[in-house]
Amino acid sequence: MKRMPVKDLQPGMVVARAIFTSDGRILLHSGIVLTAGYIGRLGQIGVNSVYIRDEIFGDLDIPDVVSEETRIETTKVMRDSFDRLEKKHSLNIQIVKQTVDGIIDELLMNRNIMLNLSDIRTFDDYTFAHSVNVCILSLMTGITMGYNHLQLNELGVGALLHDIGKIRISLDILNKPGDLTREEFMEIKRHPEYGFEILRDYNDVSLLSSHIAFQHHERWDGQGYPRSLTGEAIHPYARIVAVADIYDALLADRPYRPSYSLNQALTILKRMSGIYLDPVCVTALISNVAIYPIGTVVELSTGDIGIVVDVNREYPARPIVRIVFNARKKRLAHVHEVDLSKLSTILITRSLGQAEIESLKG
Repeated sequence: MKRMPVKDLQPGMVVARAIFTSDGRILLHSGIVLTAGYIGRLGQIGVNSVYIRDEIFGDLDIPDVVSEETRIETTKVMRDSFDRLEKKHSLNIQIVKQTVDGIIDELLMNRNIMLNLSDIRTFDDYTFAHSVNVCILSLMTGITMGYNHLQLNELGVGALLHDIGKIRISLDILNKPGDLTREEFMEIKRHPEYGFEILRDYNDVSLLSSHIAFQHHERWDGQGYPRSLTGEAIHPYARIVAVADIYDALLADRPYRPSYSLNQALTILKRMSGIYLDPVCVTALISNVAIYPIGTVVELSTGDIGIVVDVNREYPARPIVRIVFNARKKRLAHVHEVDLSKLSTILITRSLGQAEIESLKG
């Protein structure tokens, strides 16, 4: 499968991964053949990209670190939490904790799986899906850093609720497609304080979890907010969530820009390491990300072109590649797979862009 901007979709293309709303409804099923009507509707509801099946490189089973069902259910929990807080001024913290425990269990069972996919979300559902992703990314980072179950639960609850203060921010400001005014930006910068005020009223929320909401926009060099904390004065949980927060935001389509590519997002994280972000946390998160995710079309040092079909956690730059085209860009009658972790003389030289992939098809 390949992720394509909605503007580049054509009728007849086949959806490779279902798209859900934050209340669990399916917008498009996997396997649906796109029509002009479907494509137009996707743009109207704020979906900016879709995973599409590729007829040349084949349909791949791409594993995820947590199940689709868990992602959907957790997103619903987040939406319900925001709705309940807005209407009833209360949170069901026990459901949040149970949800986090379920995610921890799945991540521990799937420790050998690396992050391969970024999810597709509508603009209106961004806050809910983003909170789920930040929770998963933070927990994977915490597991890599050797956290015990109690620490993981505290981290996960705080990560899932890190943006709860946005309930007090106008949606017109949160979803504004253009530049924010100074006043609007100052209002958004208050959401960590709002979140801390909300969470510290709940005795069953650890104060450390509450401080994640308070500190996730603090920066390693002291240039963050709301208190301009520096380095280790920032709680370790908040340092982890800060990295996960930025990484997921970079990979998301936003009203004011399309998503960054994986390589761009990783490059930005590395540049921020030691300046805005704790370098230990950056390294721990990146260790869980597939450098060449399953489904990436790559060119090898031999000139052959193929698609990544599996990753090697111990050798992330040396995945298993299914060779589809030879060095002369001729399609092979019989494809074969090479495990680059066992072939020290062959390297991946680059990933191919969508235009190049389309040109291969003649």
